[in-house]
Amino acid sequence: MSRFFATGSDSESEESSSADEITPKAPGTTFKQSLLLSDDEEDTKRVVRSAKDKRFEELTNLIKTIRNAMKIRDMAKCLEEFEQLCRAFLKSKNIVDKEGVPSFYIRLLADLEDYLNQLWEDKEGKKKMNKNNAKALSTLRQKIRKYNRDYETEIAAYKENPQESADEEEEKEPEDSGSSSDSDGDGGDEGVSSKSFLKKKPEAASEASKFLKSAKGSGDESSSSDDDDDDEDWGSDTVDSGSESSDEGEGRSASLAVVFLKKTQDSDKPSEKKLGKKKKPKKKERLEEEAEEEGGEEVEGGWEKVKGGVPLVKEKPKMFAKGTEINTAVVVKKLNEILQARGKKGTDRAAQIELLHALAAIAAENNLGQGILVKIKFNIIASLYDYNPNLAAFMKPDMWKKCLDCIDELLDILFDNNNHIFIGENIAEDSENLAISDQPFRVRGCVLTLVERMDEEFTKIMQNTDPHSQEYVDNLKDEGRVCGIVDRLLAYMENKGSTEEICRIYLRRIMHTYYKFDYKAHRRSLGLQGESKSEQDQEESEGEDSAVIMDRLCKFIYAKDRTDRIRTCAILCHIYHHALHSRWYQARDLMLMSHLQDNIQHADPPVQILYNRTMVQLGICAFRQGMIKDAHNALLDIQSSGRAKELLGQGLLMRNMQERNAEQEKIEKRRQVPFHMHINLELLECVYLVSAMLLEIPYMAAHEFDARRRMISKQFHHQLRVGERQPLLGPPESMREHVVAASKAMKMGDWRTCHSFIINEKMNSKVWDLFPETQRVREMLVRKIQEESLRTYLFTYSSVYDSISMETLSEMFELEIPTVHSIISKMIINEELMASLDQPTQTVVMHRTEPTSLQNMALQLAEKLGSLVENNERVFDLKQGVYGGYFNRDQKGGYQQKQSYQRDQKGGYQQKQGGYQRGGYRNQNQSNY
Repeated sequence: MSRFFATGSDSESEESSSADEITPKAPGTTFKQSLLLSDDEEDTKRVVRSAKDKRFEELTNLIKTIRNAMKIRDMAKCLEEFEQLCRAFLKSKNIVDKEGVPSFYIRLLADLEDYLNQLWEDKEGKKKMNKNNAKALSTLRQKIRKYNRDYETEIAAYKENPQESADEEEEKEPEDSGSSSDSDGDGGDEGVSSKSFLKKKPEAASEASKFLKSAKGSGDESSSSDDDDDDEDWGSDTVDSGSESSDEGEGRSASLAVVFLKKTQDSDKPSEKKLGKKKKPKKKERLEEEAEEEGGEEVEGGWEKVKGGVPLVKEKPKMFAKGTEINTAVVVKKLNEILQARGKKGTDRAAQIELLHALAAIAAENNLGQGILVKIKFNIIASLYDYNPNLAAFMKPDMWKKCLDCIDELLDILFDNNNHIFIGENIAEDSENLAISDQPFRVRGCVLTLVERMDEEFTKIMQNTDPHSQEYVDNLKDEGRVCGIVDRLLAYMENKGSTEEICRIYLRRIMHTYYKFDYKAHRRSLGLQGESKSEQDQEESEGEDSAVIMDRLCKFIYAKDRTDRIRTCAILCHIYHHALHSRWYQARDLMLMSHLQDNIQHADPPVQILYNRTMVQLGICAFRQGMIKDAHNALLDIQSSGRAKELLGQGLLMRNMQERNAEQEKIEKRRQVPFHMHINLELLECVYLVSAMLLEIPYMAAHEFDARRRMISKQFHHQLRVGERQPLLGPPESMREHVVAASKAMKMGDWRTCHSFIINEKMNSKVWDLFPETQRVREMLVRKIQEESLRTYLFTYSSVYDSISMETLSEMFELEIPTVHSIISKMIINEELMASLDQPTQTVVMHRTEPTSLQNMALQLAEKLGSLVENNERVFDLKQGVYGGYFNRDQKGGYQQKQSYQRDQKGGYQQKQGGYQRGGYRNQNQSNY
């Protein structure tokens, strides 16, 4: 055994020689020594600590683990450790009651809650989390909010002045460090706090860390000079340690021996790091205090506060070198430099936009002319659009506002210099004229494309906003600005643009107008005036009605447009606007004249969605006008598919991944119509089902026993079957149940019950009150229900009447006698009712030509037996062969003559000129026999 371990000698020579002995030894010998000295090591390291220190150490270790997990966003680990921390805190309840809640515990609770709230608000970050972390985040957030209610006052005090609470703990540190040497010998003192215990460990290992560094240096470098330096370090340490008390010296030398053991060396390294970490905040605070004392003067190499770990830009990069003459050529060169970095990996897009703004400001300061300013504005707007490289992503609110402002500024410049600036896509960059001269400015660019892109971005913002939030309403208010920009550009293009560009901007204006109901024009058409004088003045000051605007814009496109797409969209929007304002005949005629229904399947999906929306609006308009059959025909295709929501671009239906992959789903989502343009699907279905009921119920009554009866509406029959299958029939609740109950009442000819099911408070609030002219629609519905119920009654009960008075029918259905007369006359003319009208007595005389129910059943049986016999004969022919061999079926299904059995003699059979064929017998030759 070396002398180093034997006794606590003070001399330099002994320790330096011991070092020489230990260094060259193999690792195995060191391991043996560690085994031999394990008992002594335990004796020297044994420390008696209070229960308080043990409990607080456990808490601080758990807190450290939680903070590490927070740094790497491991929510599952955070949750697990937090639950353990709560259990450990419960165990130390007795100590907490005596000493009070430790400040480091309160600090963790406050920090953890803030951290979780920050993560929760970060929607993008939450999407990137895996399933376990996202679940753990929500669970931990709920737990911490519930747990922190018990410590609200302490947390509030900490949040009010977090610096003071940190300083209080640091004030305790000198006391703890001063008493650390005593606590080594006497570990049972109760006055030791948790912070002192935490600080005590690194301080005890501070001298050992010196040896670690020197040992590391000697191991890495083999030069003799480094060895000498190490010996000097050892000597100086030994002198220091020798100056201490002899009792302490024995324990110190033994602890130094442990430094050379691998296990202890590894365990001391974290403590060294921990000490380094704790020193850094103090240095930072000290520098901040110095800066404050100096009265806000900047300290070179000082600390700066950084938000979210993003390095702050200390100073903006200089645009031009000092003394550079700023002219148009220099600015254009700088602009091209900035644009070359666009799209490259690692380019900060926000910084690029700022640089362009700065360049525009420099150009304006130096009066370089409006040409260069317009070019820079074009590039700023393009950079704002490129800020989100992902096509599906929408612009953030601040970027959106900047974009609108930039476009407004650009249009201001163009209007102010109307005759001095020419812009266009066909102007080559070489032929641009940006400098101030006698010639007008020529700038390459297309303001129409920028406005079209702005319109698309607005649509994307509306698509990606929750429609039931206040944010959607706030975003929708921007539509006024968007329409204002479109109007300004429209006025500019009418003077400067080509026909094609004018058509494009007209279509943008139409797309913002066609779906909006013009309430003021509607009030004027009804002859209503504004309630107050201010409203009347406002109505007078406003321009032309939307119908006039639509008519003017659409007719220009019909006449001038050369592309089918713009014309098709304009026609559909025009029809939609007519239908929305109850101009049924104009809308119908325009649809029929356009022949769009013939080739709409070849159009692109957005145009098909617009066509579907137009057809639906046309059907609803027909219903409001009382054209029930037209309404049903217009809505049939959309409603019978069962995919109305998807066909109208108002949402996606759940489908299998085989039918639609993720990429297709993204594309379809981009085609969706914003929420404020949606058509109410419940209203649509109700209009369709009521139209089907008014057509189907009389038809079913007229053809009750007809085996070949066809269905007018499959969906309506499906709803009837669903209603019949219900084991328990209660009062109707949903809209469909109301229509089914009304249908059953109409089938019995009970129009009052039918009316009560279709028009009541629930149905009014869900459907009928949503129409502009609510009362007129309800009156039309009542009238239609009365008329169709009368027809159904006559079809159902005509067999039990010999004659019936029209006056009685008029009283039963509350219809005027001329109306009843008209309905019955139509039924007789169309041969739906076998009866005649007796004019003097005003009665309907039944002719009894209709079979009774027994006769109807007999007729059906005879028909079925006939078809059965025919099928049986066909099967028999197939099995036995054709009868007599004379006739054989040809491929067309008719019979042809079998020629092989005909004799060619005068007295025998001769070939027949015609045989049995489809369509009847052919004439035979007279010389058959």
